[in-house]
Amino acid sequence: MSHDILVKRQVGHRARLVLSPAHVSTLDGQAHAARALWNMLHEWWTMVGENRRVDLRDADAAIRRARKDMDFLAVLPAQAAQAVLKTYFRAWRNCWAGRADEPTFKSRIRSVMSVDVPQGQHLNIVRVHRRWGMANLPKIGRVRFRWTKDLPVGKRANAENRITGARLIKDALGWHIAFRVQTLEAEPEAHTGPEVGVDVGVTVPLALSDGNHQGHGRPARTEDGTADRDKWLNAKEKTKLLRLERRAAQRKQHRKPGERTSHRLHRTYDQIRGLRARSTRRHQDWQHKTTTALAQQYGTVVVEALTITNMTRSAKGTVEEPGANVAQKSGLNRAIAQEAWGRTVTMLAYKLAWRGGTLVRVPAPGTSQRCSECGFTTPGNREDQATFVCKKEGCGFEANADDNAALNILHLYRIGHVVEVPAAGRAVVRRARRVKPTTER
Repeated sequence: MSHDILVKRQVGHRARLVLSPAHVSTLDGQAHAARALWNMLHEWWTMVGENRRVDLRDADAAIRRARKDMDFLAVLPAQAAQAVLKTYFRAWRNCWAGRADEPTFKSRIRSVMSVDVPQGQHLNIVRVHRRWGMANLPKIGRVRFRWTKDLPVGKRANAENRITGARLIKDALGWHIAFRVQTLEAEPEAHTGPEVGVDVGVTVPLALSDGNHQGHGRPARTEDGTADRDKWLNAKEKTKLLRLERRAAQRKQHRKPGERTSHRLHRTYDQIRGLRARSTRRHQDWQHKTTTALAQQYGTVVVEALTITNMTRSAKGTVEEPGANVAQKSGLNRAIAQEAWGRTVTMLAYKLAWRGGTLVRVPAPGTSQRCSECGFTTPGNREDQATFVCKKEGCGFEANADDNAALNILHLYRIGHVVEVPAAGRAVVRRARRVKPTTER
C-alpha cells in the first residue's frame, strides 16, 4: 500500500437490530410518518408553480409547524424530518442533472420503510460483546445490534475515520441499521494479479477463463430436471414454503371480489416473504465472499456488458401474435433474475477498485458462438447448453460452452474491444414500461 496519497472512502455497513415489540411499533410509526412527509412534499411541489416554490429554509420552517399541528408527524424525530426534506430536494437536483428520474409518490405497500439518522455522533455506539453492540436511536433509546464488522467508534474514531450517520431500514426479516462510514486510507497500488475473463450463467454461476469456476455448491435443478428456484433453502425450509404457498392460495381462493385481505392471509404472506428474504440473504453472502476472493486474486476481471432488462423480457407476445415457448422463457427469466448478475458485477467493481484492480466490460454478442481456438463463429457451434464443438473443417475444437465463452471474453479485452461505461458507473439501458423508475429515497 502507498502511504503518500490518502483518499477518503465512503462505505456502508448493515447490521440486524434487536428490538422489543414496543420499539418495532414506534419505528413503524416513524417510517410511516417519513413516507407521509415525503408524499406531502411531493404533492406541494407538483401543485405550486415554479415561481411560487420556496427555498430550503422556508420549507424547513413549514415542516416544523406541521410537526406541531399534526400528531402523526410529531412521532418522527426533527432531524429525520429534515433529512426527508434534504433528500427530496437532492432527488430533484439529480433529476435536473440527468442522473435520475423525477421523484414519485411513495405508496404504502411498495415503498421501503426507512428512517434516517443524519448525525452519527448521536448514535453513541459502544461494543458490549464480541457479537453485539449498542446504539442510541432517537425516541427509541438504547438498542442492540449484531456486531459483524469493526466500526470506527470510541478511541478508533477521529475526524477522518468515523460514522457520519445511519439509516434504519425494514425488510421481511425485520429492522436493520445501515451505517454510513467514512474512512481515510492509503490509495492502493496497482494490482499485479493475472487477467481473467468471467462468463456469468445459470448452471455455472461464474465460469472463469482459467478454469477456476465459482459455483454455489448447491444443485441447480430438482430431481425432475426443472430449475430449482429455492436452492438456497434447505429441505425443511422448502417444505415449509410449499405448505405456506398452498395455504395462501387456498385462503385467497375463498376471498370475494373487493374483500379485504384477512389478517391470517397477511401473516401467511409475511412468512413467505421471510423465507424468500432468507434465501436472498444467503445468496448475497455467497456473492460477497466470492467477489472478495476474486478481487484479491486477479488484477483485471473482464465481464460482458449484458443488457439484463432485455434478456428477461417476457415472451408472451400479443393476442394477434402470441409468443412461443412462453413457459420455458418464463422459467429462464426467473433463473436469470435469481442469479442477480448485475449485483455480482457491482460488487466486483468496487472491490477491485479498493485493491487496485480493474473491471472491464466487453461486447456480449458472439461470445458463446465463437471458437476460442480458431475464431470461427456460427450459431451451430454451441450444440446445447454445456457443449461447444467448432464446425469449421480442420478445427473440431471441443470444450465446455462456458469455458469457451470465458476465453472469448478475455480475448475481446486483449484485442481492445472494450465497452465505454458512463461516468456514473452504470450502463444506460431501456426500461420496460411496466417497471417504475428508480428514484432516490
